[in-house]
Amino acid sequence: MRAFLSVAFLALGIAIGGAFPRVSETVQGALAAAGLSTAGKTPATHVALTRPPASKADDDDDQEHAKGEPKPAGEPKPAGEPKPAGERKHSDDEGNPEPGGHKHAEGGAHGHDEEGEGKIRMTAEQAERQDIKLAKVEGGVLSRHLLVPGTIAQDADRIARVPARVAGTVAEMRKRLGEDVAKGEVVAVLDSREVAEAKSDFLTATVKADLEKTNFDRQKALWDKRISAESAFLNARAAYSEATLRIDLSRQKLSALGLNATEVAAAAKKDETTPNLSTLRRYELRSPLAGRIVERKVDVGTKVGSEGDPADVYTVADLSSLWIEISVPTTELSKVREGARVTIVGGEETPRPEGKVVFVSPILNPETRSARVIVALPNKDMAWRPGTFVTTEIEIAQDKVEVRLPKSAIQNIGAEKVVFVRTEEGFSKREVTIGKADDDAYEILSGLEPGDEVAVANSFVLKAELGKAEAGDDD
Repeated sequence: MRAFLSVAFLALGIAIGGAFPRVSETVQGALAAAGLSTAGKTPATHVALTRPPASKADDDDDQEHAKGEPKPAGEPKPAGEPKPAGERKHSDDEGNPEPGGHKHAEGGAHGHDEEGEGKIRMTAEQAERQDIKLAKVEGGVLSRHLLVPGTIAQDADRIARVPARVAGTVAEMRKRLGEDVAKGEVVAVLDSREVAEAKSDFLTATVKADLEKTNFDRQKALWDKRISAESAFLNARAAYSEATLRIDLSRQKLSALGLNATEVAAAAKKDETTPNLSTLRRYELRSPLAGRIVERKVDVGTKVGSEGDPADVYTVADLSSLWIEISVPTTELSKVREGARVTIVGGEETPRPEGKVVFVSPILNPETRSARVIVALPNKDMAWRPGTFVTTEIEIAQDKVEVRLPKSAIQNIGAEKVVFVRTEEGFSKREVTIGKADDDAYEILSGLEPGDEVAVANSFVLKAELGKAEAGDDD
């Protein structure tokens, strides 16, 4: 009877263990003692029970129990136990990686080439639509510059004042501010007593000289016939010589005033027909050079030419050529040479006009310890105005290089500097080593050869295409 109860108890424990995975620790210990439990060990709170060797039937029961009972958490899997399908596939992929380190996505961007890393498939039409500009690699010159501030000023050789050479009163002002004038053009008219006296002296001397010449010719003819006395002939000759001298003196006086004796004589004959419109007192002021009226100093009726009066009436300037005045410190002065090219630096959309150094002062400014440098700047379109502050680049050296490439062609990918070389199928990324540089270009020490065709504008589009393709591959 006692044996029957033991067998019944064990059968009931097996049934409960199959229906409920988690049973009390007491039952688990009893099952382990009977060799019917699959647990690897007893709980830590109980004394471990020694399990006798299992029979083949017990192994079969264990396998059936394992099929219906999940393993407790943290229990190690027996060696040789088959893995789930997903785990097996993942392990196979890890053990057998695809050549190249990643799998290419089918139907990816047009820019990636499955045959090699860093290659981009792109036709000429696609490159043209992306506005990618190409250029052949060639040698060139790198220019080094010195950045110095400066001020635009008027060219001292192209500015002039219209002076009032005689004392008088302004009668006419024929030009307005900003108007263009030609060299020798009349810009103002003065009413001058001094001019009237000079003209009168010349005209009087001319008339007297004509009379004395007539008398001299008459006395010479009489003396030749021995009709008159010799003294009369000599007196007539002396008077004629004196009259001739007076004409020369009066002509020189007119010339000193800027008047032409022939024009004065012609104007006098014209005045004979119009006595009410005498030009004897009129003095015309002419522009000494072609340019624009940039300053007007007097008005009609203003007295000029005398002490304390304005000395000139207009300022005329030719602004088609200007100066840039630059102060160069002594530490950089040895690098600046006359004839060096100078460029005005501005914004990206601002034009960069070029000039030339025409003067480097041998004398330093005692206050600033710098030297004055003058740059001649063409200004045909009148875009620059005197007084404007500018920043200039003075060319101080030129270096010839075998391979010169615009900066816009260089792209940074990680720590590499790369360019995109044109191939039959598109573009290929190529790492380069750069050397010297100027404002626009780099010297390429390695990675390119003269004759290679590279993308020099909008190359960032190729960098973006390459980045998208590599990101797709990583996925």
